[in-house]
Amino acid sequence: MPIIINLDVMLAKRKMKSNELAKLIGITEQNLSILKTGKAKAVRISTLDAICKHLECQPGDILEYTDTD
Repeated sequence: MPIIINLDVMLAKRKMKSNELAKLIGITEQNLSILKTGKAKAVRISTLDAICKHLECQPGDILEYTDTD
């Protein structure tokens, strides 16, 4: 998949654990894990908004496009 999820990087930079972020944004740890591993088929804008709000970052800090042709 050409979209890379850098959520682990942002969590490390903010010294926050996944379970803490999951509670803050109102999703399960399992759903956050699916997102972190890139296995999610879609991300709600409201979820992305909440992640960016609590990690104090931009969507581009979390989502990266790579051309893997």
